Amino acid sequence: MDRLSLNQRTTERWSVAEAVEGCVRAGIGSIGLWREPVHECGVDAAARLVAEAGLRVSSLCRGGFITAPPGPERDAALDDNRRAIDEAAALGADCLVLVVGGLPDGSRDLAGARARVADGVDTLVPYAEAAGVRLALEPMHPLYCADRGVLSTLDQALDMAAPFAPSSVGVVVDTFHVWWDPRVEDAIARAAGRIASFQVCDWITPFPADALLSRGMMGDGHIDFRHFRRLVEAAGYDGPIEVEIFNADLWAADPDEVVALMRKRYEEHVLG
Repeated sequence: MDRLSLNQRTTERWSVAEAVEGCVRAGIGSIGLWREPVHECGVDAAARLVAEAGLRVSSLCRGGFITAPPGPERDAALDDNRRAIDEAAALGADCLVLVVGGLPDGSRDLAGARARVADGVDTLVPYAEAAGVRLALEPMHPLYCADRGVLSTLDQALDMAAPFAPSSVGVVVDTFHVWWDPRVEDAIARAAGRIASFQVCDWITPFPADALLSRGMMGDGHIDFRHFRRLVEAAGYDGPIEVEIFNADLWAADPDEVVALMRKRYEEHVLG
């Protein structure tokens, strides 16, 4: 249980202060923060809250969205990523998660979008290194390729991370996004030293109308979480195991009850 981390989106209604207090009540030692509620709280105030509670910040989400072609939109995105790096440093986060972005409006140039992600990462790495922040590329299920993440497999993320030191650019292994990949076992083994974050939540069917809210509590769907935990541990990852769930029913429920269920399902389906 000492590795369990609550990603703030799992209890979407909680502010930073409420999520920190909820973690303390539940005996959870790590928290994954999101920038929007951190901004509402104030970065310095959020940093004090987690430090005074003795919590580890397992991740800050999110940077990225760097697929725009050269111009003001791209410049603004890179500037926002630099601010995100500063925030991750202030919070002492293990990593800044990069959701790299989908196709620009009106574009069908997938290869070009991926090339601009690589260029953007190359631009951001020196700034992140100077701040002591590790960037974490998150591959996303192909369902989200058009609008959220043009990196669709762990191998693609590893290829993009390869030019940089593992301490500078790692990858996110999110079970929801990678469980389907027939190469995922080999890719996780290849990711040894590069795994910056391990996130768990289930793939449920049927999908809700909003695909973004399609994640389920562990045990409600189809993913073998013990298998993935053993794979990332065999690859040398021994950090926090973060539960990140976008689900309207869970968001509407009492957050303390959600956390209690999360602990129970984590013990039943992830540990062992």
